[in-house]
Amino acid sequence: MATAAHRIIPILIILSAIFRHGGGAREPFACDPKDAALSRYPFCRVALPIPERVKDLIGRLTLQEKVRLLVNNAAAVPRLGIKGYEWWSEALHGVSNVGPGTEFGGDFPGATSFPQVITTVASFNVSLWEAIGRVVSDEARAMYNGGAAGLTYWSPNVNIFRDPRWGRGQETPGEDPVVAGEYAARYIKGLQGNDGDRLKVAACCKHFTAYDLDNWNGTDRFHFNAKVTRQDMVDTFEVPFRKCVKEGKVASVMCSYNQVNGVPTCADPNLLKGTIRNQWGLNGYIVSDCDSVGVFYDNQHYTSTAEEAAADAIKAGLDLDCGPFLAVHTEDAVKKGLLTQTHINNALANTITVQMRLGMFDGAPSSHAYGKLGPKNVCSPSHQQLALDAARQGIVLLKNRLPGLPLSADHHRTVAVIGPNSDVNVTMIGNYAGVACGYVTPLEGIKRYTTVVHRKGCDNVACATDYSFTDALAAASTADATVLVMGLDQSVEAETKDRDGLLLPGRQQELVLKVAAASRGPTVVILMSGGPIDVSFADNDPRISAILWVGYPGQAGGAAIADVLFGTTNPGGKLPMTWYPQSYLSNLPMTNMAMRSTSSYPGRTYRFYAGPVVYEFGHGLSYTNFIHTIVKAPTIVSISLSGHRQTHSASTLSSKAIRVTHAKCQKLSLVIHVDVENKGDRDGFHTMLVFSTPPANGATWVPRKQLVAFEKLHLASREKRRLQVHVHVCKYLSVVDKLGVRRIPLGDHYIHIGNVKHTVSLQAATLGIIKT
Repeated sequence: MATAAHRIIPILIILSAIFRHGGGAREPFACDPKDAALSRYPFCRVALPIPERVKDLIGRLTLQEKVRLLVNNAAAVPRLGIKGYEWWSEALHGVSNVGPGTEFGGDFPGATSFPQVITTVASFNVSLWEAIGRVVSDEARAMYNGGAAGLTYWSPNVNIFRDPRWGRGQETPGEDPVVAGEYAARYIKGLQGNDGDRLKVAACCKHFTAYDLDNWNGTDRFHFNAKVTRQDMVDTFEVPFRKCVKEGKVASVMCSYNQVNGVPTCADPNLLKGTIRNQWGLNGYIVSDCDSVGVFYDNQHYTSTAEEAAADAIKAGLDLDCGPFLAVHTEDAVKKGLLTQTHINNALANTITVQMRLGMFDGAPSSHAYGKLGPKNVCSPSHQQLALDAARQGIVLLKNRLPGLPLSADHHRTVAVIGPNSDVNVTMIGNYAGVACGYVTPLEGIKRYTTVVHRKGCDNVACATDYSFTDALAAASTADATVLVMGLDQSVEAETKDRDGLLLPGRQQELVLKVAAASRGPTVVILMSGGPIDVSFADNDPRISAILWVGYPGQAGGAAIADVLFGTTNPGGKLPMTWYPQSYLSNLPMTNMAMRSTSSYPGRTYRFYAGPVVYEFGHGLSYTNFIHTIVKAPTIVSISLSGHRQTHSASTLSSKAIRVTHAKCQKLSLVIHVDVENKGDRDGFHTMLVFSTPPANGATWVPRKQLVAFEKLHLASREKRRLQVHVHVCKYLSVVDKLGVRRIPLGDHYIHIGNVKHTVSLQAATLGIIKT
C-alpha cells in the first residue's frame, strides 16, 4: 500500500486532521459509560454477541451516515455517540507515522524501529517474527490509549519479491511463497494477540495480488495490467495471502492498484468475494490501496461513470476505501439503482465487526485488557534490545576469506570506516518507518570497539564524483583494517521507484576497488540495501576479505554491525532472495509476470531460474562450521486416496500425480531425523533449510527445487542436536499444474539439507486399481 496516489494525499490529510489526537488519555470511541443515554442501545451492550450488536448499529444509520463510514477517515455519528475514526495506520516494522492515523510527539516522541522486513526475514526465526509483532502491538495499543494512534494497521506486505529491481522488495518477506506465508502468519499472530476472536490490533495483508511493479520504464502501478497464468497465481502469488487468512486469521486484506488479467483487483468479485472471503473464509474487512477505486476510474477508465466504479467495487466485495471516492459517489450509485443499501450494509458489517472485536464499542480504553499500556511501554529497554537482536540475526555473511572476519580489537586498533552509508541513521530504518527511539550508526557502533578514522569517500549513495576518494585511500593505507559501508537508500529503491539495474550506484564500485588496493589490512565491504546488488567484482577480488549484507537493519543497526564485525555475534542470517548478476536483466521486462522459464525466458526466483547467480537464495556463511547428517528418514511414502476417489482415475491421477483434494492429507507427513553439529570453535545460530526437488515426470513446468521446511537453532561449540523435521506431503511436496490444480507428483523426490541429499519415493497406495 502506499503513500496514496499523490493527488489525494492533501484531501486525506485535511479530512483526517479532524480525527487526530495529540496525546493524553483517549476518550471512548463509542458507548461512553458516562453517557447514560447510550446504554439503552444494544450495540453498546458488551454481553450481547457481536453480530447482534453490529446489526443493531447498522439498522440505526441513515444512508448518508453509512456512506461516510466507507472511507478511511470515517465520519463521526454524534447522535449515536460515535466519534470519527482514521483507519489508516502502518506498522510494517514498528509503529509508523506514514498513515494519518498515527502521530508522534508529546508522551510518544518515537517508537521502536525494527529492521526492515527483508532483513528480519533473513533470520529465518519464526519466534523472532512473532515476538516483534507482539512488541509492535504493545506500542500501538499504548499509543492508542494515549490518543496518538489507531488500532487498524495496514501491515504486513506479503507480496512476492519477484523481480530484483522492485523498489518495494525491501518491505516483503522475500521471493519464496512458503517463507512469505509463514512470516505473515507469525507476525500477524504477534500483532493481533491470542484472545480468541478479540483483537489486540487488526493487521492487514497487502497488496492482493500480483503487485510487484511500481514505476519501471514508463509503466506505473496505476496503469499496469498484470497478466498472470492460473498456475502462477495458485503456486506463487496467492500462497502468502492464503496463509494470512487461513492460518494467520488476519483481520483485513488490501487489494492493489494494478489490474490482473484486465480487471482491477479492487473491482474483481472473483478475487475479493470469491477467493478471499468465500474460499479462504476471511473474518474481517477488505480495504483498497489508497485511492485505488479512483485509480481504476480515472486512470484505467474501467467504468464509464464514477457511480459505476463505486458500485463495482462494493459489489465485488470491497468494504473500505482508503480515499474519498466511496464517500463522494456511493449515495448517487444507490439513487441510480446501481447499488442497494444491502450491499452497503454488508460492507459496514465487516468493518464494524472488526472495530467491535478491537473493543472500540466497549467503553473507555482504560477498562480493556490492554488498557494499562502507556508511554512506559514504548521504546522500553526490552523492546530496544529486541530490535538489536533482530538486526544481529538478520545480518548475512556473504564472503569471508582469511584473514577476514571477525576483526580483533587487539590487532585492529585503528579501523578506517569509509562509504556513503557509514554514518547514516534514517537510512537504516528503510521505508514505512516511524520515528525511532534513537540510533546507533555503523560508525558509532565500530567506535565502541576500536579507534576509528572516518572518511566517507562519497557524500551519498549516488557517488557522482571522486573528489573525496583521496582522503579515503589515505585512511585505508594507514589503518589496521578497512570497513566500507556501501549500498543503496530510498533515493534508489522505494515506493514509486524501481531500480534500473543491479550494480552499485555511481562510482561506488570504483571507490571499493581503489580502497581495497590501498588498504594496509583486511578490507570488509558492508552492503546496506533492500534489494540484491551485483557485487561479483568484490566477491571475485582476493583483496576484499569479507562481504556482509545488512539490509536496512533498524535503529540499532550500527551496534549489530559492529558486534558481527568483531565477533561478539556470530552471523547466522540467510538470503531470502536470489542475488542475480546484472546480465540477468538483459531483455527481461519487469512487466513479464511469468514465473517459469522457457527457451527464451530465464524464469523468476530460485524455484524456476537455473542460470548463474552472484549468491543463491539461502546463502549465508558463519564463523563456525555446521554439518548435517540424516539419521533416519523414510524411503517410501504411500499416499491413500479418499474412498470414493479410488475409481475416479481421470481427475485423480494425471501425469503420474495425485490431486491434493483427492488424497488423505491429514497427518500425511515426511518425518526426517537430522543431526546438526557445530564443528567449530564458536557458538552460533544456524538456519537449516530443507529443499525438495520433485520429479518432473515429463513436465517442464515443475520447480527445479522448493523450500519445504526450515529450522533455527543455537548450538554451542562442538554441540550436536537431533531435530525432527516434519514435511507435510500435501502442502509442501506438491506442485501446481497448468490448470492451477495442486497435485502430488509420484516418484522420487530429492530432499536437500545443506550438502546432504536423501531420496524418498511417493507412491499411490491404490495405484494397482487405478487405470491411467
